[in-house]
Amino acid sequence: MAQLVLAVALVGVAVAAAPGLGGLRGHFERAQPAWLVVAIAAEVASALSYVVVLRAVFCRRMQWRRSYQLGMSELAANSLLPAGGAGGLALGAWALHRGGMSTRHIARRTVVFFLVTSAANFAAVIFAGWALASGLLPGGAPLVLTLVPASLAAVIVLLVVFVLPRLLDRIAPAAWPPRTTRGVRGRARALAIRTSETLAQGVREAVSVLRVGRPLAIAGSVGYMAFDIGVLAACFAATGSTPPPVGVLVLAYTIGQLGALIPLPGGIGATGGGLIAAFVLYGASIGPATAAVLLYRAVQLGVPALLGPPAFVLLQRALLRGDAQMSICETLADDDTANRLDACEGTA
Repeated sequence: MAQLVLAVALVGVAVAAAPGLGGLRGHFERAQPAWLVVAIAAEVASALSYVVVLRAVFCRRMQWRRSYQLGMSELAANSLLPAGGAGGLALGAWALHRGGMSTRHIARRTVVFFLVTSAANFAAVIFAGWALASGLLPGGAPLVLTLVPASLAAVIVLLVVFVLPRLLDRIAPAAWPPRTTRGVRGRARALAIRTSETLAQGVREAVSVLRVGRPLAIAGSVGYMAFDIGVLAACFAATGSTPPPVGVLVLAYTIGQLGALIPLPGGIGATGGGLIAAFVLYGASIGPATAAVLLYRAVQLGVPALLGPPAFVLLQRALLRGDAQMSICETLADDDTANRLDACEGTA
């Protein structure tokens, strides 16, 4: 929370005192509270979508209140911990393990969760890029800024889905023969084999989730991204600017979010700078883009920072009482779809 307060304070000082930012101050002076309320509501919806996809991937038998506590705790960790987004996954793994879930199951489903939530972003880049290039969506961006990102995203998807699992299956056992588990080299061999098996199986399970069409997993993934883009659009309107066309908004959002991979607290600076640069690259004026992105980052960090800590306290109390048993999540035999998805776990 202290990091969030510091970040907001620094932004406020910069806007109020830094030379050359009079126009930026004007955008905030003309801020429209109604659109700010819309932005906050959209961020809450994005956070709840995260909870939905988390439960759908890890355990559809988990109580909804426990899913909410776990999901909101992860989002708060992502906002406040300097781990480039890995803080939330680490906190979730810790809570699930404390609840009785095996490390192996957590590792596999974490890979599935990461890929399922990333799938919406890649699909959005592919569709928006090709739609802008073909004129299906308005925007007027040059081909190098539309077809290139879309094509790269499509290539990455093909490599991850069709090449990576086979590559891991073939290379890891050959490169790290399990002769012994003694010593540093032996433990390294064993770790490499377990890691390659986990990644390969996680990719296959993620593809299965998307192929068979688990409604909550897909809806949660799309909602997590789409509502967050809605936050950004509302922040443009809240600061008195017209949001970019939807295709440009989607491309600039997904490309600008790459800054979140830099391990700074909540991506402060990296994500904001990446988003501003992306919008300017796609033709937005720097003043309106900067004002909208600063407000967006305040909302994106603030909502999880406010809702997450109380959720984590409740989750921690449940874990201490033994009320958050997660071991039941390892046998997901709710329906035939779950059986098909989890049957492959025994093949690794």
